[in-house]
Amino acid sequence: MSDRLLEQLERPRLTGLDLGDVRVPITHPDRILWPATMTEPPITRRDLLRYFIAMSPYLLPYLQDRPLTLLRYPYGLSGVGVAEKHFFQKHVEFEAPPFVHRECLISEHTGLDGTYLFCNNLATLLWLAQIANIELHTWYSRTVNAPDALGQPHTFSGSVEAFERSVLNHPDFMVFDLDPYLYSGREPPGGQPQLHAAGFQRTCEVALWLKDVLDNLGLPAFVKTSGKTGVHVFVPILRQFNFDTVRGMSEQICRFVQRLHPRETTMEWSVDKRHGKVFLDHNQNTRGKTLATPYSPRALPGAPVSVPLRWTELGSVYPTQFTLRTMHERLKIVGDLWADILQHKADLAHVFTAHA
Repeated sequence: MSDRLLEQLERPRLTGLDLGDVRVPITHPDRILWPATMTEPPITRRDLLRYFIAMSPYLLPYLQDRPLTLLRYPYGLSGVGVAEKHFFQKHVEFEAPPFVHRECLISEHTGLDGTYLFCNNLATLLWLAQIANIELHTWYSRTVNAPDALGQPHTFSGSVEAFERSVLNHPDFMVFDLDPYLYSGREPPGGQPQLHAAGFQRTCEVALWLKDVLDNLGLPAFVKTSGKTGVHVFVPILRQFNFDTVRGMSEQICRFVQRLHPRETTMEWSVDKRHGKVFLDHNQNTRGKTLATPYSPRALPGAPVSVPLRWTELGSVYPTQFTLRTMHERLKIVGDLWADILQHKADLAHVFTAHA
């Protein structure tokens, strides 16, 4: 399938990709999504399609059955002359193709039902490239019950109370988002910290401190680059608890790390108070929040990718090594380091009872 699609992709007048059972229309295949850098040529929609086709065996398992938050750049990262360069979409009001799975989910903020999209097949992944959804963000929970959420309800709309009892309110992961607030000195006034070696090195150090704590608790930990300046740590967990409970547990762990390393880490909500430290963000453990999916490109020059790492690689790799152009070669060498992540789920009830 992938070889046939890649052949179609090379057609100069590309108008669509034929998957046999469905056809995905393609327009403006040579529109630039990532502008050229000093060392790399621009990356087009055709390049993104090529990446999604080649990477689909790795990407789709992380996307399957999970609500998708769209991050769209219709005119690319530069968007010169365009009033709205990019936008988020949690629930969608436009008509998606019939091959795109969708579910009606209630919003706890508005109390209204909305349509959420899911990327459960290759056709949807290609359609996401067509609509310039260049980053992939999914929930930490999913709609299927097997094997560890049998009996949890499937009512996602109608009332917030019903949703809170449902399987989608019980995450597969406890997540830790580590963001460095160490500045390079090149940031514009009021700007976010830019990627630089010292900041990333410190973040890797903090991630290893966090791993020590997780190891002592008997919790399995998987690490990846964010694709930007930080590091994401995922702990796979049995779906026993809802998001609120998991967030409370992750907060306890972060506070313990922060007490051990007060000079290097912070949990301050005020950005001004994070200066010079690595922010331990436990609040990502909230229903509807997302982090970049493994192997998702990021909306930054050079198209960096959020990539799973071996723990032993922290401190010897750098985020800009892993891009839309280099990722397939890395996978040929190391494979998918997170392929069996859901086979290592921790029993949080047992862990926190044992350490109470």
